[in-house]
Amino acid sequence: MLAALTGAGLSAAAGLNAFIPLLIVGLTARFTHIIELPANLMWLESWVTIVIAAVFLLAELVLDKIPGVDHINDLIQSAVRPLVGGVIFAATAAASEIDAAHFWGDNPLVGGIIGAVIAGLVHTGKAAARPAVNAATGGTGAPVASFAEDATSVGLSFVAIFIPLLVVVIFVAMGFAVYRIVTTGRRRRRHRELRLAQERLEREAEQERGERPSWWRGRMREKSGS
Repeated sequence: MLAALTGAGLSAAAGLNAFIPLLIVGLTARFTHIIELPANLMWLESWVTIVIAAVFLLAELVLDKIPGVDHINDLIQSAVRPLVGGVIFAATAAASEIDAAHFWGDNPLVGGIIGAVIAGLVHTGKAAARPAVNAATGGTGAPVASFAEDATSVGLSFVAIFIPLLVVVIFVAMGFAVYRIVTTGRRRRRHRELRLAQERLEREAEQERGERPSWWRGRMREKSGS
């Protein structure tokens, strides 16, 4: 049970940022006995893996905070995050210090598939929420959202390792947050479309009456609605 929650939490963290849990797991396994990786996944704690994860993490920390570029980054990460999530679930769920059960160690493929699915679902939610944030804030909210996602990935990684029972609570909170962001973004987008349609009808009516279109009225409404 605890092993599965640990793997699920780290996989979800990978869905937000693949390299944060990868780096945390590698460093924790290398310098402590909290995580004892199975023999076939010992490479996760090698210096080569740690350095590569750190380099890619620094790159993503920058790219994911630039509006427009963050969307391209999410497209690329659509393959990376589920892959990392699967590897991390298989590695940590089978760690001998986390759980006395041997199921995950005997069935690494099952753990890999579950981890990939969890990371993929979280990544999909993140990718769906980011355009809503960018549209609602004119792109200014992208860095804030990215910082929040990175912080959540860090926190979730440590919670999964040290307090795995709280992973379920965090999952519920994450799902609620994504739902609110997406639905709020859709409502704002519909409101903006209705406002633009109303302004277009008013301009057409003014033109039919031979009046000069009041361009300033639309500007004032746009400022008040933003």
